[in-house]
Amino acid sequence: MQFDSYISDLLYRYECVIIPDFGAFLTRSVPAHIDESTHTFYPPSKIVSFNEQLKNNDGLLANYVASVEKVPYELALKKVLRKTKSLKSYLAQGETLSFKHIGEVQLAANGRIRFEPTNDLNYLTQSFGLHAFVSPHITREDYKVVVEEIEEAVPIALTSEKRHTRNYLKYAAVAVIALSLGGLISSNYYLNQIERHNELAAEEAQKELESRIQEATFVIENPLPTISLEVDKQSGNYHVVAGAFRIESNCNSKLQELKDLGYKAHRIGINKYGLHQVVYGSYDSRREAQRELYKIRRAHNKDAWLLIQELD
Repeated sequence: MQFDSYISDLLYRYECVIIPDFGAFLTRSVPAHIDESTHTFYPPSKIVSFNEQLKNNDGLLANYVASVEKVPYELALKKVLRKTKSLKSYLAQGETLSFKHIGEVQLAANGRIRFEPTNDLNYLTQSFGLHAFVSPHITREDYKVVVEEIEEAVPIALTSEKRHTRNYLKYAAVAVIALSLGGLISSNYYLNQIERHNELAAEEAQKELESRIQEATFVIENPLPTISLEVDKQSGNYHVVAGAFRIESNCNSKLQELKDLGYKAHRIGINKYGLHQVVYGSYDSRREAQRELYKIRRAHNKDAWLLIQELD
């Protein structure tokens, strides 16, 4: 199982990827910035961190494994839990766990987990294709002051021969200014061309990335025919899923059960594998949905999970 690769794929799209019974990798967006000491320009990016307190399975990683490896969700979850057990064993023995393109995890002396990100991969899709670059230091001089100093250095009382020499000094100073300004203009034009090229590359990369990243879901070898149902349109793209059913009557029974318990449950249609999906509720923000998910797991269903899907 390509465990590191699965987590890395999910970090492009989600702010939190939980490894059940181990911890969670979190991402936070930071704007573009400049390191003045090294003259390095950094594009907008995501910073990866680790939180060992977030251990409850939210279904995201296991569902993605099930989708990629084309296995049932229960089998995918068992694979993930076996991997977690192995990671904890290596960590307890004092070994450093290396997650490719993510970072290294090790056990500190105080028993806490210490995480060191690698920062070799930018998980912000809007910055795909953009890289940090170093700009040469530009020395700006006041050429007017230089010319005035040259003027002052030449004596006022001049012979015709000295006046002739003075004209050459003026011309030389003017030539230096012209050449320097020409160099600055060329440099700005070159930087503008680089910036435009990077913008075009980022747009193409964004299209390619969006076409490859798919929402994790169940995989059924023999999907049922799609059934069109008229349902009320629900608001919010974050859904706490109670279950997905192949038989519609089971779906209706689950829906009525949740409504009897006081949940604002509803159906969100049939997915591409022919499963009828029932949710506890739909929410406008991920934070609100995550909060409700934790409550539902504690009070009613520990296997509930979060689905991000835009409803038609």
